[in-house]
Amino acid sequence: MAVRVGFIGSGGIARLHMQNLSRIEDVELVAFCDTAVERAKECANQYGGRAYDSHAHMFEREELDAVYICIPPGAHTDQEVMAAQANVHIFAEKPIALSLDVAHRALDAIKSAGVINSVGYHFRYLDTTDIVKERLSGQTVGMVLGYWMGGLPGTPWWRRMEQSGGQIVEQTTHIFDLARYTVGEITHVCAAASLRALHDVPNLDVPDVGAVLIWFENGAIGCISNTCMLRRGYRVGLDIFCRDMVIEHSSGSVRFIYPQRVEEISAARNGHAYESEIFIKAVRERDQSLIRCDYEDAVRTLAVTLAANESIQKGERVEVARL
Repeated sequence: MAVRVGFIGSGGIARLHMQNLSRIEDVELVAFCDTAVERAKECANQYGGRAYDSHAHMFEREELDAVYICIPPGAHTDQEVMAAQANVHIFAEKPIALSLDVAHRALDAIKSAGVINSVGYHFRYLDTTDIVKERLSGQTVGMVLGYWMGGLPGTPWWRRMEQSGGQIVEQTTHIFDLARYTVGEITHVCAAASLRALHDVPNLDVPDVGAVLIWFENGAIGCISNTCMLRRGYRVGLDIFCRDMVIEHSSGSVRFIYPQRVEEISAARNGHAYESEIFIKAVRERDQSLIRCDYEDAVRTLAVTLAANESIQKGERVEVARL
């Protein structure tokens, strides 16, 4: 039996997932929803199925096995709750919301329904991430340095705090999540951010530079910095420092620096494609254990980035909210 998949959101990241799903055997893309219904119609014309401008109508009229929720963080309301109540398995793009209240309501519904759930932190699905976790086993991590240094995304909603939450919440969330996944839970943050260079960009109120000092539960410390003011991409990744090993981890490769040698390994697996392969397998086998980032784990990452925004506003260290 084919896995019947619907989409809420039909923009850029959704279309990447559609391409990946179209390459998986016995997956049917059958429904597409977007507030700009023309985008949904474009996808329906390309892949077959029907277009909707209301996710409620889509759930009422379609027999779905799974749904991909690919919408701006500020647009999350009841999409996950309705999917769970309809017994539809859920793949949600990061970040999952702009408030912990919204995220907790969705998490409660997901747990109650028992549906398979996954969130799109694709760095977890890289084969190089597997290698990093293996080599960190038994090591004492002293500190981490993380980066998302690049340019301003063209999407209008990304430039508004009330829609995206800013770069820390919407984009650099990948680096915070990778730090949690490879090093451990983050307990406190202290952050600063500013709008320095992009004053000429219309309708922009997100900071274009920021840095977050982080404290890990295991005693390690770190700093994750970001900027969106550059005219070209520069650096995205996480550096991890141990006594006899430094790890430089990016989306394309990982570099291990030892006292007497340096080893570089290129990523052989596409994280975006593999996370969908695993999600579909988990849906078919009803096996949540296959998923590397479930919704509950994504709530924890969201809590870290929201705490960073709170720290920026208060100008003080903030404890990360616990589930």
